[in-house]
Amino acid sequence: MTDPDAFSLGLDEPPQPVRAQPYRVLARKYRPQRFDELIGQDAMVQTLGNAIRRDRLAHAFLMTGVRGVGKTSTARLIAKALNCIGPDGQGGPTIDPCNVCEPCRAIAEGRHIDVVEMDAASNTGVDDVREIIEAVRYAAVSARYKVYIVDEVHMLSKNAFNALLKTLEEPPAHVKFLFATTEVNKVPVTVLSRCQRFDLRRISAEQLAQHFAKVCETEQVEIEPEALALIARAAEGSARDGLSILDQAIAHGEEGVTATQVRAMLGLSDRGAIRGLLGLLLAGNAQAALAAIKEQHDLGVEPAALIRGLLESVHGITRAKVGGVQDPAQSAEEREAYAEWAGRLSHAVIHRLWQLLLKGLGEVNTAPLPLEAAEMALLRVIHASELPDPGALLGKLQNGEALPAPSPRTSAGRAEPARPEFPASFAELIALLEARGNHRIALCLHDHSGLVRYAPPELVLRLTPQVPGEFVRELSTALKSTTGTQWQVQVSDGESEPSLLDQEKAASERLRQNVLEQPIVAAAFQAFPDAELTGYRLDEPRSS
Repeated sequence: MTDPDAFSLGLDEPPQPVRAQPYRVLARKYRPQRFDELIGQDAMVQTLGNAIRRDRLAHAFLMTGVRGVGKTSTARLIAKALNCIGPDGQGGPTIDPCNVCEPCRAIAEGRHIDVVEMDAASNTGVDDVREIIEAVRYAAVSARYKVYIVDEVHMLSKNAFNALLKTLEEPPAHVKFLFATTEVNKVPVTVLSRCQRFDLRRISAEQLAQHFAKVCETEQVEIEPEALALIARAAEGSARDGLSILDQAIAHGEEGVTATQVRAMLGLSDRGAIRGLLGLLLAGNAQAALAAIKEQHDLGVEPAALIRGLLESVHGITRAKVGGVQDPAQSAEEREAYAEWAGRLSHAVIHRLWQLLLKGLGEVNTAPLPLEAAEMALLRVIHASELPDPGALLGKLQNGEALPAPSPRTSAGRAEPARPEFPASFAELIALLEARGNHRIALCLHDHSGLVRYAPPELVLRLTPQVPGEFVRELSTALKSTTGTQWQVQVSDGESEPSLLDQEKAASERLRQNVLEQPIVAAAFQAFPDAELTGYRLDEPRSS
């Protein structure tokens, strides 16, 4: 018979369910455990490997780089490499720690007594550093080296850095210091000069995409290649950021991870919609462009993300135009569209488009109304596309050609009243001033002004000393009142045409010489050598 108190005494207890292990996020689960698992840091791994093999290890290392590239992971790997004893317990320092021996497992689990990790962000004072200074005098308890890993070392106070200098310069042989920081410019030069520095590189999007694909394969998660490219691009070179985004994307999806889900999760616009909007901008279709912006905003796309997408497209067009390496994250449709735009857009137009969008992005990020700021920025792009090319304008100015007057449009789309036409020539301009009563100004222009360039509303003259000093100001006022347009009047010392008076004198002298060369006139002067030509009259030819 079963004792009723048996359960209370712990006898014949029913089996307890196995407690499931708590979930570990991907960024921790796939933290590198070997140097060959570090992504994109081949130069540093080679340097450390050679130093370990040749027994030329420095006493202090400083790892710097952006977030999530492996600074703290590298510090732990160095600690394992220095203290690994191998599976048989007889090994020495190695670039390939076994991850089997007790020191390797203890360091990986963060419980080794001789590997001390300190967060400088929360231990910033001299007292915290003094504990390290006093502890380094004692030998390691069980490891080959006593290792101090100081994360975010730039957060230490000035006094703490000063207190550490002497120990850092001449530490005991059994001590190694490993520093990690994202802001190396805040670390004193006196500390930098005592450390061997490694600048960890930002990881490329291609390498991140390959790494995330392996993680998904291990996790048995189906993911589209385009989704991998989007996550790798959003990670901005950080493996930890990318794994966090991937973790969120896996939780967001149901049967797998698609590019559409990733875009919705990150608030990114569809790349096809971005290309369509760019096409509307280049075509100058303002109404359709505003409708496209509103549609993307209703779908949850932030205005800043929309402008960034346009900037990425313009950058893709530029790379296609100069023949750069193809981006593996681009689809075939993107490459075809970029190649087509690159073929018909000049470098000047592309660079102007980039500058306008870049200025618009800054305005959207600081504006109290981001959507309205984005609309105004894109409308500015559309209107700027109607402007003439500056290079063509400069060529016309250098050749003395008249510039075409723009035809601005009102908000309702109707053309504004056209400006009055300018006189076709400099002589006609003088005649117009004379007819409007500006006799003295017209006389100065006629008798004492040489024309350098006539490109209304720009006038460049070479004046003789007889012209009064206030002539240019008076001429500008007269031209504005006569034509209704503000003119740019400049004085130049360069080559110019003769004044109209000199041109008329030259024409009169040529005509007089033609008269003297007539046979009947020449015969008269031969008969009367002392005669003079005092005048002549040109008769119209008689009709037969």
